[in-house]
Amino acid sequence: MARTLSVNVPHALGRADARRRVAEGFSNVRQQLTGGMWQLVSFQEHWEGDRLHFAGGGLGQSIRGRLDVGDDAVQIEIELPLLLSAIADRVAGELRTATGALLEDRRSPRAE
Repeated sequence: MARTLSVNVPHALGRADARRRVAEGFSNVRQQLTGGMWQLVSFQEHWEGDRLHFAGGGLGQSIRGRLDVGDDAVQIEIELPLLLSAIADRVAGELRTATGALLEDRRSPRAE
């Protein structure tokens, strides 16, 4: 049975900067997953406002989901296939870590 995974990642960037970083991050992920000579993985994405819809598949497994960029958080929902639902907690942890790093506020601290 498929399982829906939900992850909420707070940020302090504002909606526009967070959306830009998410778009760049997904572009990098798509290039990594679909590149190479074997091209075993397919990946599609499209934006509707501040919502990113995505789907991917390979080796007989497929995922789909959406990512909503808000003013102070990014909400991710992914439908995992049965094979991956067994490791959903691990996948959620990896998503939090990777998305948190992507949305980290990189401004230098102010001198006081």
